[in-house]
Amino acid sequence: MAALVVGNANYINGGALRNPVNDAVDVGEKLKSYGFTAIVVKDATHKDMDKKLKEFKELLKTNDVGLFFFAGHGMQIDGRNYLLATDTDNADETEAKHSSLLLDKVIEVMEKSPAATKIVILDACRDNPWERAWNRTAATRGLASVYAPKGTIIGFATSPGELASDGRGRNGTYTAALLQHIDEPDCTIETMFKQVRNTVAAETRGKQTSWEHTSLSGNFFFNLSLGKLVTTYSASSLADASFVIDSTKPSHKIIKGLKSLNYYTQNDALEMLSASTVKGMHINNLFVLGRNIYQAACGGSNSAKAFIRSFRETTIKYPAKKIKALLDGMLFEVFFDPQAKIRSEIKGALFNDVFELRKYPTLRDSFDFLAETLVAARGDFYALPGRGHELSVTVATKKVKDDYLVDSVYVNGTNVLRLEDEEWASDSNDAKLYSRRTIPDFEEQLSQELVVPRPSLKVTYTPSEAASGPIKVPLGYTVAKG
Repeated sequence: MAALVVGNANYINGGALRNPVNDAVDVGEKLKSYGFTAIVVKDATHKDMDKKLKEFKELLKTNDVGLFFFAGHGMQIDGRNYLLATDTDNADETEAKHSSLLLDKVIEVMEKSPAATKIVILDACRDNPWERAWNRTAATRGLASVYAPKGTIIGFATSPGELASDGRGRNGTYTAALLQHIDEPDCTIETMFKQVRNTVAAETRGKQTSWEHTSLSGNFFFNLSLGKLVTTYSASSLADASFVIDSTKPSHKIIKGLKSLNYYTQNDALEMLSASTVKGMHINNLFVLGRNIYQAACGGSNSAKAFIRSFRETTIKYPAKKIKALLDGMLFEVFFDPQAKIRSEIKGALFNDVFELRKYPTLRDSFDFLAETLVAARGDFYALPGRGHELSVTVATKKVKDDYLVDSVYVNGTNVLRLEDEEWASDSNDAKLYSRRTIPDFEEQLSQELVVPRPSLKVTYTPSEAASGPIKVPLGYTVAKG
């Protein structure tokens, strides 16, 4: 999914606006959180807008969804819509036309792209500051109606002839409503726009009515819940916070025991899991059971740890479908919380132990399930977990007396070592505090923070002598995705 997001506020020839740059920044961040590759442009000149449209055109060649958002001054001239750059020439309408971005050009770029779903959102009908000088009439206010090509939806902040409110807070009225409703789970884009229209009307006491042109043939969702995307297991298994224990069922008894936080109870519970008892257990329950085995292992249960580390040998006589459900659940627990939301930080205590199982071909389906689920959840990783992709990392160090101090960590040519906790901030490298680590311990930390299993993580050091260890790592820093 690709997006071009433009917010123009500081118009050189007058007509400065308060909110559009904020609108662009906030919409851009929101789209990125939903998996869009977003080009965000603030206070763009005519040349900037043309350049970024070309970049967007290239992005559309490899994405199935394209989205264009504009906040700023927009107007119709001779029945066509123009989005004003910060340096648009306001001498007259002819000059303005040739120094603005023609909306039809944006629509044409998207129409001719391979993208199946095309979304245009325009918060661009603010008052024209040059209307009086140009002797324009009320009939030419706002934007003109446009044609929506197949697979396209175009959202306008106002109906034809109306003006849009620049908003009382950080965002314009229309964009504020959009940001309010875009997170609604399992809501089609058409329904979302209806909710936006309701909010805009209420905020402006009916003075502003947003509207849309659409020729979408399918449904598009910004926030599709995992339960709608992953159909192998029930929604209450994925979001196991809503899983209800029924103590009459053997699998539920084991789950209840694992949740007890008592090691003895956990040990007794796992002893109830065997080749004979597992046959009658439903895959939804086994999926939740797998989640709780991993949870108990991370909590310190030795029996749960042993189960994971001997998983292949322990389950060798289980039906294949039941083995997969257990392992699917364990892998899911690493990455997803009880509400089926992707974790900001993986539950990594036994991350490498469970990923060690990928070396067995009979268990690969579970890792494929994980990878597909993470893609559906729009997870952001250096390398997609579950596929076995390798990641090369270079750790740059500097020698101070007899110690090697980690100075930077490079992935794909970029230093990804960053300050995570401001309490450890320092203006000078010399003032940083460090922790001495063995090389295996340090690489385990890299593995968990980069979310790459140890066998797939290729670490080199500069200078190479640093690899002999031990090594000193700055406190409060991380290589995890920000």
